Amino acid sequence: MGVKRVTAVDALRGFSLFGILMANLLIFQYGMYGKDTLKDLSWFDNASYYSVKVLIEGSFMPIFTLLFGFSLIKMIESIRAKGKKSRWAIIRRAIGLIILGLLHSSFIWEGDILSFYGMMIFALLIFINRKPKTLIIWASIFFVINCAFMYGEYTSTPAEKAEIAAYNEKQAEVYSEGSYADIMHFRLNAEVPGMKDDLTILIMILIAPVLYVPLFLIGMAFAKWRLFENLAAERRIYRWAFVLVPVALTLKIVGQFDHVLKDMALMIGQQMLSLGYVFLFMWLFTLLQSSKVMLAFESVGKLSLTNYLMQSIICTFVFYGYGFGLFGKMGVTFGIMFGLIVYIGQCYASTMYLKRFTRGPVETLLRIWTNFSWNGKVKAKKIKVTREGLV
Repeated sequence: MGVKRVTAVDALRGFSLFGILMANLLIFQYGMYGKDTLKDLSWFDNASYYSVKVLIEGSFMPIFTLLFGFSLIKMIESIRAKGKKSRWAIIRRAIGLIILGLLHSSFIWEGDILSFYGMMIFALLIFINRKPKTLIIWASIFFVINCAFMYGEYTSTPAEKAEIAAYNEKQAEVYSEGSYADIMHFRLNAEVPGMKDDLTILIMILIAPVLYVPLFLIGMAFAKWRLFENLAAERRIYRWAFVLVPVALTLKIVGQFDHVLKDMALMIGQQMLSLGYVFLFMWLFTLLQSSKVMLAFESVGKLSLTNYLMQSIICTFVFYGYGFGLFGKMGVTFGIMFGLIVYIGQCYASTMYLKRFTRGPVETLLRIWTNFSWNGKVKAKKIKVTREGLV
């Protein structure tokens, strides 16, 4: 018996892609470092900027992360249900994501997450066969470690600020006016602020998994608990959203000001808000499951990998010099409006596409590689029949 696809999860994944696009638009427009040093904004753009910072930034990527952990368990269950071992499929999945991510970050946009997800699969291998309660305990342990990492107030030195300002100025010049080759050269060769020595890079590589592993583990636990499969019976759980969301928003607002608990409040608020959004979305899904909005989210979510990459292709063409060259020129508010247009377009295109095909082009390629099968399907283990019976 196969594992049933959870449509509510597809819709949630589509919703998370909306938030990811809204947050990434600041990076597409101003750069990875430039988005945090914006000056002389109009009051309207300033209001839009802090709305994104509080309501969206750092709280939608964790939803995608949680769903990655959820889907990893569902993929393993599907393979095992056909009598096959899942080990090599998991490893091929990881390698496929790493390759896709490297291609994405090298040739399209440096803000890729796919390589990180691929590498995280190797770290998650030791947790795959653990019980849900064990996964939650480990998620809690890593979360406490994260809080310890985030305690304290860090202030950039004048030299560091000057380095970031010089980087932002050069990036704005290259990205707004440069050719594709110029931008790619800058992306691959420019010295990133704070990443001068190998030790710093190594520390960042080691810390990154610790920061995000709680969400992966929570997603894996949710899948093992079969959450999101009986929404009506689970509505009482989802009402926790009405506690989590306001508390998390308060913490994120507190995290916008300079003080010793700033980074800790921001990190807790971001991850708590992502969980609150998950529960709130599922609560709404029980009421609006057949609505056009939810069906649109579901369509985008079923093609999440293709849509994620398309967001990068569209936005880099609009903002970078080899396209319309609007880097740093559109403004935060108009950027949000542009993002809404892009996402609505993706909703329509995904809905139309799924009327003819069952999977997106990138999803199909990754599935073929993962399952080592031209049709992308897991081959069920053959059962031999002998005179003695089944083998």
